[in-house]
Amino acid sequence: MSYAVKNLIEGDRELIAFRIGDQEFCVNVMAVREIRGWTPATPLPHAPHYVMGVINLRGAVLPIMDLSQRLGMKPAEPTARHVIIVAQVRSRIVGLLVDAVSDILTVDNDDIQPTPEVSSDLERQYARGILAIDKRMICLIELGALFNEAAESEAA
Repeated sequence: MSYAVKNLIEGDRELIAFRIGDQEFCVNVMAVREIRGWTPATPLPHAPHYVMGVINLRGAVLPIMDLSQRLGMKPAEPTARHVIIVAQVRSRIVGLLVDAVSDILTVDNDDIQPTPEVSSDLERQYARGILAIDKRMICLIELGALFNEAAESEAA
């Protein structure tokens, strides 16, 4: 039995951890298509405040979202050090601007602690739990909840 199959059977999941400012977040690795360097985006008129614009990704138009702004944090000021996580959210492919990718984590479902009750309503909508790993607190984000149908139709 392969390592990946064994992990799935035992309830482990793989997550990609990334930084925005001084906070760490993670998403399911299965949603991530690729990680690429920052490319300036062409702005779109009347786009939601967190949509930076679009880029050409091998002939396809890819919307780029400032994940820090979407999470209610201050807007990113992208530099060459920033990265774009190309992810699938439901049937759409989106680019998520983050400061840096920090880790690939393999965690057991038991390692994911519930989001504290003191969190805001917005945070409880997208946060699926907190990981406490090596003195780090990493928030597990559910991309489908973060970019719900209303937000997706705004961006379209």
